[in-house]
Amino acid sequence: MPARMHSTFGEDRASASERAIGRQPGRIGNGCGRRFSGAALRAAFHREAKSPALAILRCASALSLRSGCRSVPPDGFVAMKAATVAVQPTEHPMSEHDDYEPEHAASPTDQIAQELQLYGYRPSEDEADPRPVPEDRIIEGAVADIFDALISTVADTSLDPDLDDLLWSTVNMFHRAVERADRKLDDNEQAQKRLQREQDGSEVKSVQLERLIDLGQSLIERRDSLEVFRDGAADHYHRATGSPWSQRTGSRVNHRHLTAAMIDSRDFIAAKRRAETEVLVPSGPKIAFSGGDTADHKLIWAKLDQVHAKHSDMVLMHGGSPKGAEKIAAKWAETRKVPQVAFKPDWTKHAKAAPFKRNDAMLAVMPIGVLIFPGTGIQDNLADKARKLGIPVYRFGTGGA
Repeated sequence: MPARMHSTFGEDRASASERAIGRQPGRIGNGCGRRFSGAALRAAFHREAKSPALAILRCASALSLRSGCRSVPPDGFVAMKAATVAVQPTEHPMSEHDDYEPEHAASPTDQIAQELQLYGYRPSEDEADPRPVPEDRIIEGAVADIFDALISTVADTSLDPDLDDLLWSTVNMFHRAVERADRKLDDNEQAQKRLQREQDGSEVKSVQLERLIDLGQSLIERRDSLEVFRDGAADHYHRATGSPWSQRTGSRVNHRHLTAAMIDSRDFIAAKRRAETEVLVPSGPKIAFSGGDTADHKLIWAKLDQVHAKHSDMVLMHGGSPKGAEKIAAKWAETRKVPQVAFKPDWTKHAKAAPFKRNDAMLAVMPIGVLIFPGTGIQDNLADKARKLGIPVYRFGTGGA
């Protein structure tokens, strides 16, 4: 048979099959040896397909005819199966572990939350502490409990000889805490000065400076609270031992709170320096006092009371001797709540000349008067130098003035 006739015969067969597809919904073709061309398959797929499932059904039927003599399942079954595959998505049974994620490392937020839950809020060293300081009355009660417990435990035991030293060390513990707070304040002041020079108008530098100001104010509150501890302990020491508490080195001062209206860093530093200067150099007339190894405490107290009655804001200056007239004068100042400045000799620097150098330093403050009680050549040296400077000298115990 010529090729042309064979092609025409195949096309006629394909057309008949295509018509059969449209007319017979039950079966598609029933003979053997029927073949369809590619064009016939494409026509069967595109011409009468109304949905994706039906299109697949037509294509499957045509392929069945091309593959030879095969029985084709009913259209209803094929259509349902094809629709299930083509239209409906494949569904798999969900598992409770489908959204499982591996364990992650704890986040910084989680760590902070856990620490707050366990330990509460604890600001770092470079942050201001928003928590309030203890009230003065609570501090005084706590100090009283400390000394009562220590005295009642140690007194009338073999440790009784050590009681004075233990009480002194208790006061000194608070005094050292005050000094540490002062050093932190000095560091804060230097940091503020550095940031003042580095200010460039940016918000970052401004916030850093504000943070340092807040930290400085918090340190001042802490230092003042520690001073209440120390001063209360010193009062209990005085009542328990009969002697005023004095530190080995350095100064013992009692600062005042700065105003809360300070917002500028320069104002903060200036106020801090002014407050410290007023405490270290008390205002009021200065009265110099010097005496030797004497025990006439009644005369000393009487003369100092006379001066205090005339100059209620007086500041007593003495040599800081651990015994004799100067110790009696120190106890008087402690009892009368009079500011006192101890000019102790610097034996390390000046050796034997230390008492005389001390006299020069005392007179350099320019007191309004000098009280001299019987003693040694050190007292005579102070009196002679004071007269040369035009400072009135008052001698007691020897009948002269």
